[in-house]
Amino acid sequence: MLDLGFIRNHPELVKEAVRLKQSDFDVDQFLALDRQVLELQHQVETLRAEQNQLSKRIGQAGKDKELRESLIAEGKQLAARLKELEPQLEALTEQRQQLLYLVPQIPDPSAPVGTSEEDNVPVRYWGEKPQFDFPLLDHYTLMQKLDLVDMERAAKIAGSRSYVLKGDAARLEMALLHFAFDRIAAKGFTPLIVPAMAREFCFIGNGQFPRGRDQVYALEGEDTFLVGTAEVSITGMFKDEILSYEELPLTFVGFCPCFRKEAGTYGKDTRGVFRVHQFNKVEQYVICEASHEESVRWHEQLIRNAEELVQALEIPYRVVNVCTGDMGDGKVGMYDLECWVPSEGRYRETHSCSYFHDWQARRVNIRYRDRDGKVKFVHTLNNTALASPRILIPLLENHQQPDGSVRIPAALRPYLGGQEALRAHR
Repeated sequence: MLDLGFIRNHPELVKEAVRLKQSDFDVDQFLALDRQVLELQHQVETLRAEQNQLSKRIGQAGKDKELRESLIAEGKQLAARLKELEPQLEALTEQRQQLLYLVPQIPDPSAPVGTSEEDNVPVRYWGEKPQFDFPLLDHYTLMQKLDLVDMERAAKIAGSRSYVLKGDAARLEMALLHFAFDRIAAKGFTPLIVPAMAREFCFIGNGQFPRGRDQVYALEGEDTFLVGTAEVSITGMFKDEILSYEELPLTFVGFCPCFRKEAGTYGKDTRGVFRVHQFNKVEQYVICEASHEESVRWHEQLIRNAEELVQALEIPYRVVNVCTGDMGDGKVGMYDLECWVPSEGRYRETHSCSYFHDWQARRVNIRYRDRDGKVKFVHTLNNTALASPRILIPLLENHQQPDGSVRIPAALRPYLGGQEALRAHR
């Protein structure tokens, strides 16, 4: 979230962020509420100060019974007034805090202005789109022909948007996750396997609550929810901590099973395994000092890391600079990496790379002492390293062969015992 003082002092900047991010946040209404809180706070503090003075005067009244009783009566009136005002102050303060969670971050000036993914701006392309001189199959048809998936029995178990990976597809997913984990860890990132369920404060810290609550599975009777990314759990790990300057940057490659309701996507991407309720993801996460230059440097590094993985998988892709209206409330800047999907004749998003400045850190109170000993909020960043089964779609389609097999990229073969192709088992 943004600093409350910043919002008070720069309302026009915040209003512009609201406009650019296509948010429905009412800055004037928020500031009116803030003034109410400040006014009520002043009244309560004044009454408490009067109470303290009154207590001293009662102690000094000595044997003057009439004065003592008068002061006690006055004290009761003050206590009654405080009893009336304090709950009001508490309620308004909580209301302000909940609204504060909804204030969008100021986007970087380099972010393209737009309202949807149609306004995202390509910044680079990599790889040659394959040309097929045989009938092109989509990923789901390929998976069916190679007996790699069972959607019908998965639906029997868990309903729609569920899947069972079979045979070589199960091995392939494990190979992909292991491959991504190894490659990012080799860059000095600390490997983490984190809980797939987390308490509410983690989702608030991450920025998924309160707006994204409809996308999250709640565990009934518990203050825990199923995460949609390891980012949620890693953000929560450092709540209320003050790190030393020497510890920074902290770089992690985290894994956990992920869950998403996919609310609002009825009828979209229903074929195959593009949009599913459960998936596995390897995530990059960085905590660095409060420096815009440092955040931008890490942002570029994280997207390069993701590109290296996709290049090793020999999948054509493009990187797009995400526009202000498509990037979400908390982000200063964002790239999407989109892989080429031949059956659709378009690039589809497989990786997202974002930096937040201190927007997440303020929500969970993650700070550090700088070189001069001053306590500041850290900056946070995250980027998908690899998510499956979505990555299977471009992988299978781009590497399909005339004989119906799928070539396995050389970088993955060591994780599959040297296997070079996925073939139908006779």
